Amino acid sequence: MPLSESDDRPFPANVSLFATTHWSVVLAAADAASPGAAEALEQLCRAYWYPLYAYVRRKGHTPEDAQDLTQEFFTRFLAKNCLGRADRQRGRFRTFLLTSLQNFLAHEWERARAEKRGGGRTPIPWDEQSAEARYQLESPAGLTADKVFEQRWAFALFQRALARLQQEFVTDGKGEQFDELKAFLQGEAEGGAYAGVAARLGMTPGAAAVAVHRLRRRYGQLVREEVAHTVTNPGEVDEEMRYLIALATG
Repeated sequence: MPLSESDDRPFPANVSLFATTHWSVVLAAADAASPGAAEALEQLCRAYWYPLYAYVRRKGHTPEDAQDLTQEFFTRFLAKNCLGRADRQRGRFRTFLLTSLQNFLAHEWERARAEKRGGGRTPIPWDEQSAEARYQLESPAGLTADKVFEQRWAFALFQRALARLQQEFVTDGKGEQFDELKAFLQGEAEGGAYAGVAARLGMTPGAAAVAVHRLRRRYGQLVREEVAHTVTNPGEVDEEMRYLIALATG
């Protein structure tokens, strides 16, 4: 669920805020084997396993092989010192992760496939049936494996932001309001569109419009935070957002 590039800017460019994002933490501590960096890396991998699975499937592997290969990749990626190969000048996590997967498939997939399926190791848990059903439902025809990966990455990032937004509303006791207003996250509402929602929520249409504006603004903030988790410096956030929005809406 992408957002318009014209949305309000959520927070000032503040390097101290950015310094605690996941990928910058991982890179900063790559040589120190920091436990905090290891946890941050695992969180990023858990968030973005599905785009890698979709990439492996689009490369022609069966669902069973794709599950095995993706899990084995994560097992090795999280266990080995892969970060020494990260290019700090081109440090987007999605680029580094895809390149690492491509290297794995090119050099190690035969050995990984020959091992006992799963090996008892599931570093990134997922529902295998749901993963394949999702791939069959979402996988567009005519896209290369690289483009499928990037598009699924964009969708995963926007979905993470949306899930965080929903949780904030639920925590504040406004779950019903979120359910009613989320349909207005994309695009401008037509005249009178807020009337029915406002009536169900006990609001005036004007109050509903204000709530939608705040919802969009907060969603934009959360998307920017998610993007910041995957790049190395604040200057990359806007460019990455534009690219991901284009992927999701193209």
